[in-house]
Amino acid sequence: MGAISPATSARSRTVKATLTGIALIGATALVLSGCAPTGGGGSTPSESLDLKIGTALPQTGNLAFLGPPEEAGVQYALSQINAETANTGLTLDVNFGDSGDTDNKAYETTIPRLLGDNVSAIIGAASSGTSLKFIDQVVGAGVIQFSPANTSDAFTTYDDNGLYFRTAPSDTLQGEVLGNLIAEDGAQTLGLVVLNDSYGTGLAKYVTDAFEAAGGTVVAAPTYNTGDTNFDAQLSEVLAAAPDAIALITFDEISTILPGLFGKFPSDKLYFVDGNLKNFGDEFAAGSLTGAKGTLPGLTIDTISDFTGALDKFLSDEGKPALEDYSYAAESFDATVLLALGALAAGSTDGKDIAAKLQEVSGGSGNGTKCSTYADCAKIIVDGGVADYDGISGPITFDEVGDPTEASIGIYQYGEDNNYAAFTG
Repeated sequence: MGAISPATSARSRTVKATLTGIALIGATALVLSGCAPTGGGGSTPSESLDLKIGTALPQTGNLAFLGPPEEAGVQYALSQINAETANTGLTLDVNFGDSGDTDNKAYETTIPRLLGDNVSAIIGAASSGTSLKFIDQVVGAGVIQFSPANTSDAFTTYDDNGLYFRTAPSDTLQGEVLGNLIAEDGAQTLGLVVLNDSYGTGLAKYVTDAFEAAGGTVVAAPTYNTGDTNFDAQLSEVLAAAPDAIALITFDEISTILPGLFGKFPSDKLYFVDGNLKNFGDEFAAGSLTGAKGTLPGLTIDTISDFTGALDKFLSDEGKPALEDYSYAAESFDATVLLALGALAAGSTDGKDIAAKLQEVSGGSGNGTKCSTYADCAKIIVDGGVADYDGISGPITFDEVGDPTEASIGIYQYGEDNNYAAFTG
C-alpha cells in the first residue's frame, strides 16, 4: 500500500511469488494495448446490462494517500468499459464513496448509502482492518466486496458467501520476501514497530517467520493502535533492544514515527512495507532515508510505466488532478475490468451471478482464451467464448476463495532525495 515513484530504472529487483514458492526474477515487458479504448471487432451483444458498482476507498484516514490512485484506476477502467458499450451491451455506472479508517469510521455512512443505491459490487477498502469492519454487511446483502489492496491472510478463510475477491496478494508472500531480504542484507537481529490490526500483526508474523527461518532473531516488536499520535514508548523499546535492522509495519503514521529514529538509527537499516512506502521528498531533510528499503506488491515501475503514462494522459484529458502516487491504481483498474467481464460472462448484474464467473474470467478455470484488454476479453465473451484476463497488475488468476494465485513483490530503495526507486543491487 505504498506509492510508485515517477522515476524509472534500467532494471529492478522483483520477486515473483506464487502459492508454491518464491523466486527472484528480472523485470518483464508489459503489453498495454488497452491503454486507449479499442474496438470490439463488431461483436453483437446479446442483451443490455446496466451494471452499477460503488467504491469505498480511503478519501480520508491513515491511508488517504492511496485514495486518488485507486479511484483514478477505477475511473480509467470505467472509461474503457463504456467505450465498448455498443459492442457489448454493458454500461457501467460507479458511485464513489469514502471508506475512511477504523478511527474516523467513514464507512459507517458510506456502506449503507452504496447498498441503498443497489450496487452489485463495492470496490474497497484499501485497509484490511477497515474491510473487516463492513464485509459482513456487504456480503450479507448479496453484494460483492472486491479490494484492490487488502493483503491480510484473514480473508483467505473468511466466511464471505463466495462474494469477497482481491487483486492484491496475501501478506504471506510479502512477509516472506521482506524477512528474507533483511536477512540477506546481513541483519542477525530485528526490531519491528507494528500497527495493531489484521494487516499489521499478520504481516509482522510472516516477516518474523521468514527472518527467524533464515537464522535471525526478533528482539522487539511493540504495537500501536489506529489513531495513536505518540510513539515514544514503541521507539524506546525497539532502540533499547539495539537491533541490526528495524522494520516499520505501519500506515501513514510513519511520518510521525520516522523523526524519532533520525540520528538514532542508521537509515540504511530501515525497512518499509506497502502500507507506508511513499515518496517523502522535502518532508524530511535531504539524506534522511538514504539506503532504506521497502517492499510493494505489484509490478515494478519499469513494467508499469506505460500504464501510469496512459493514466496520466487520461486524467489530463478529463481535466482531473494529476497523481502524485500510483500505488494500487493498476489493481483498482483490474478489479473494475474483472467485475464488468464477470457480468458479461454471467449475462447478469446480480452480485452472486457475477461472483460465480470471476474465477473463470480471471483464468482460474484453466480453459479460457488469454486476453489483456477489456475490449478483447469482452469480444471473446460476446462471441460465446471463455475469456482469461491477464491484468495490468499481473495474471491475477483467482483461486476458489477469491485470492490471486501469483504476484510480483517489488523491492525498492530510497535515495538522497527521500524518494524511492526500484532496487538494482
